[in-house]
Amino acid sequence: MPIDNDYFKNRQQQNKDGGGSNNGNGGGGNFQPPFEPPEFFKNLGKKAGFVYVIIAVVAVLFISKPFLTIESGYVGIKKTLGKYNEEPLRPGFHIIIPGYQSVEVVDTKVRLMNYKSIEEMSGFDSGIKINPAISILDARGLPVSIELTVQYRLTADGAPTTIANWGFSWEDKIINPVVRDIVRNVVGVYTAEDLPTKRNEIAVKIENGVRANIDALPGTPVALLSVQLREIVLPQKIKDQIERVQIANQESERVKYEVLRTKQEAEKRAAKAIGDAQANRIEAKGRADAVTIEAKAQAAANMAIAKSLTPNLLKMQQIEVQGKFNEALKTNKDAKIFLTPGGSTPNIWVDTKNTSRDASINQ
Repeated sequence: MPIDNDYFKNRQQQNKDGGGSNNGNGGGGNFQPPFEPPEFFKNLGKKAGFVYVIIAVVAVLFISKPFLTIESGYVGIKKTLGKYNEEPLRPGFHIIIPGYQSVEVVDTKVRLMNYKSIEEMSGFDSGIKINPAISILDARGLPVSIELTVQYRLTADGAPTTIANWGFSWEDKIINPVVRDIVRNVVGVYTAEDLPTKRNEIAVKIENGVRANIDALPGTPVALLSVQLREIVLPQKIKDQIERVQIANQESERVKYEVLRTKQEAEKRAAKAIGDAQANRIEAKGRADAVTIEAKAQAAANMAIAKSLTPNLLKMQQIEVQGKFNEALKTNKDAKIFLTPGGSTPNIWVDTKNTSRDASINQ
């Protein structure tokens, strides 16, 4: 409580008035107060009401909090007397009327919804929701499980309407039912054996189906970013069967490769043999052509020679040879000369003095 300065002033005045009669009391006329209050406290009594008002206002502001700051990645939804305003509060500083207005802050960052096996569920993140893998019966009634990851975010403009219509559990009311329904409709028409080979086709159908349903919602409450097919979990007997088929296919491909390689080797050898035969034929034809050309040349030469041997030329050659024989007879008169019929040359001259040669001729 404030200090009463009037009390000290009155007490000091009384001490001054009774100082002359109380000398025996040890100098009471010189009494001083224990301390002199600061000037602030001297004037505090006059300003006490104003100070109380300031303190009260600060306390009310501290308790009611009529202002707030919204961070990036969030939007505020202002509620006036229980009714949501259609215009969201963007990141920044905002002032509201306490008791009359309130603000709900919601996350607009990218969120994940994972569908995965129970034994793999672990960790916690406010932006990641983990749901069990989607169990489905294939076209023959065999159970399979699909694991997905869905990326999405709450649209800032549609946040007030979304929260007003779907509440703060909007993810489980908008995303989850649509994803499960589309996956069952798409995968249920395939057999378990076909799922691994049709994986890309199935992934496209699931994403297109989920996107079409989400985009068709009025007001565009959610922006769907992607739907990723992570795993197709098959029954063990189907896995074993697929493995056996794959092994058989690999063996068949290996046999086809061996047959193809053998066929190629045979074709290679046949091509080589054909090439060698063609080369031999070409070589033989070349030799035959060479002989033919040579024979034709020889025949042409013989014909040219034959044409050059005229009767007069032959007669002249015979006369020349006869002259040589006549010269020989001058030396050996016993020599015998044989003329070929028709008078053609050469003539045969035999020395009759050589009895052994003559005897061999006569025989």
